Amino acid sequence: MHPYMARITLWFALILSHCDLSLHAGTPAEKLAKKPDGWFLSDEGVTTMEIILSWQSVHGDWPKNKNTTKETYKDDRAKLKGTFDNGATTGELRALAKAYRVTQNERFRTAFLLGFDHVIAAQYPNGGWPQYFPLSKQYHRHITFNDGSMIRVMEFLRDSAKANDFSWLDKERQTKASNAVQRGIGCILKCQIVVNGMPTVWCAQHDEVTLAPASARSYELASLSGGESAGILKYLMSLESPSPQVINAVKDGIAWFESAKIVGLGVKKIGKETTLIADPTARPLWARFYEIETNRPIFCDRDGIVKYSIQEIGSERRNGYAWYGNWGESLFDTYSKWPHR
Repeated sequence: MHPYMARITLWFALILSHCDLSLHAGTPAEKLAKKPDGWFLSDEGVTTMEIILSWQSVHGDWPKNKNTTKETYKDDRAKLKGTFDNGATTGELRALAKAYRVTQNERFRTAFLLGFDHVIAAQYPNGGWPQYFPLSKQYHRHITFNDGSMIRVMEFLRDSAKANDFSWLDKERQTKASNAVQRGIGCILKCQIVVNGMPTVWCAQHDEVTLAPASARSYELASLSGGESAGILKYLMSLESPSPQVINAVKDGIAWFESAKIVGLGVKKIGKETTLIADPTARPLWARFYEIETNRPIFCDRDGIVKYSIQEIGSERRNGYAWYGNWGESLFDTYSKWPHR
């Protein structure tokens, strides 16, 4: 393959798997928690942690899609709109937890506790988490699995209860973290969508009251999610002592992924346009969204009208969204090593 074409192929593969990557790549703040202890005592470490503090909202969270480690926020903190979406908040809290363990700087502890208590307060009684707290009046108030939001929160709380960087956390908060995780697992199980008596997978977001599948943006309709559901199932398989209910939920989800697998087709970029082509050598694909009643892949422009082919939607949405991905491949790999299958 010509080097130029190889670069194009790699670029497009990254676009396809964007949603899966977004669950695991980590924000700049989250990556700081992997720094060696000595870094937090260095001039660079001290300066960086001060920058993170400047981006914390009055509620205790951080905004999304901002590099909160690079430049100090100099505007009114009351204007900051924090969220759990796109990896925000949990990454900053992980960095602060380690920074306090190493430095014993009380400012880091105070900021962490404000954020931790905010995460606990944001959980619904049914165990789910919204994107924003205080609550938005729009779809952000739904229980949000989209882009791994709720799973990230639960992973953070699980670590808060037992990981070394959180060893300084008081026992009362560690207990709250463990209890919140258990309620979250219960919420996940209750949200698993049942179609014709058969449990399947999850929607990217669920109604915060009824737990029913819910729409978000106009082109993100209530559906079975081939992207977010992979992350949920991987999380359930990461539990140390899964209950029989969790084990059954995983097996049912894996069965759905097998049924929804798309083979013999590949996604190709022709010029600037995304198209689906016959390709017997292509890796298995999964659609981002499947119609709940029929299990057919669905696609939408911003008008919210369902289409059953990616070619039927306009160029703007067709080329500006990850409609297909290889999410099931790594999921099946994880499942093959799971001792409870």
